[in-house]
Amino acid sequence: MNSLRILMTADGRSGVWTYAMTLIRALEPSGAEVLLAVTGPELSPEQKKEADGLHNARVCWKPYAAEWMPDPWRDVTLTGDWLLDLEEHFSPRVVHLCHYCHGSLPWTAPVLISAHGCVLSAWQAVHGEQSPHSWTRYHAEVAAGLRGANLVMASTHAALDSLEKLYAPIPKLLHGGVASRFPEFRVIPNGLDGGAYAPVGKQPMVFCAGSGEEESLNFELLDSIAQRLTWPVRASAGAGADALRAQAAIFALPSRYEPFGYEPLKAALSGCALVLSDLAALRESWGDAALYAPVNSPEAFGAALETLITDPRLRADMAARARERALGFTPERMAEGTLECYRSLLARNVNVLEAATL
Repeated sequence: MNSLRILMTADGRSGVWTYAMTLIRALEPSGAEVLLAVTGPELSPEQKKEADGLHNARVCWKPYAAEWMPDPWRDVTLTGDWLLDLEEHFSPRVVHLCHYCHGSLPWTAPVLISAHGCVLSAWQAVHGEQSPHSWTRYHAEVAAGLRGANLVMASTHAALDSLEKLYAPIPKLLHGGVASRFPEFRVIPNGLDGGAYAPVGKQPMVFCAGSGEEESLNFELLDSIAQRLTWPVRASAGAGADALRAQAAIFALPSRYEPFGYEPLKAALSGCALVLSDLAALRESWGDAALYAPVNSPEAFGAALETLITDPRLRADMAARARERALGFTPERMAEGTLECYRSLLARNVNVLEAATL
């Protein structure tokens, strides 16, 4: 695959950005060359520095709103025009979208969509009900994008199940009214460089990453039990998060919605014992390497935290289990799985082109 050229999309959100940067670096030994098209708010100085450090990619940016933002559709159309122009000039062999809607564009190259969560799935998880009518167009656009892709991959089976429940029943009609298959699905776990999160001396502290403004993170649960816990609870979404994560002996994630979760992975690599919401994606990722509590039970969450706080041997054992499991989520594993997807798309595309010439 020495001549593999990939047009990839992303935005500056921490999860999608982390995914794109990690994957691009891990693809470098394969000879892959990436053009990364980024939309949304302008990249931070730290993100620009990270992008400049890539050896196998060029990053371009437009200030267009992403599909998950309020009333983004004019910008979504502009983004689509821009992406098709980039494809024409870059001539990628594969288009790798980290968003959904543009899967329905008239691409020349085969299209892979990597799923990084879904607004409607998150809404249902947080509110316990169907999304409001204002998200009807989002549903239609995402469904069309998924149907237009040749392959869809996600980091967990739970994330794929969520997408299928929301979007798979809608058929795609080709010329003549013939229904096509829903795109092929693959599960490729995300990864991180373990060397960047080595454990250090731990302090009697519970850490939770993120901002209280994010409803899905369910910070109010931790707020409701913090005064009753033996140890203090610290939270950060900014530059101080790395230091707190390295110091904390326990990481807590009371989130109502997680398709994978980079924060538990960072915490486990940093030597934290994990207490997580009892969500399908988190159990799939962490198995017996974490303690779990129902997302809407402060009492159960507090009891799980106190179990680790008061039992040093269990805490050390759970931290070791979490780190061992985390070390399996490598960038190399993610890159190899993604390359297999690329190979599958390219082989299928060759067969289609050959059939078209018969």
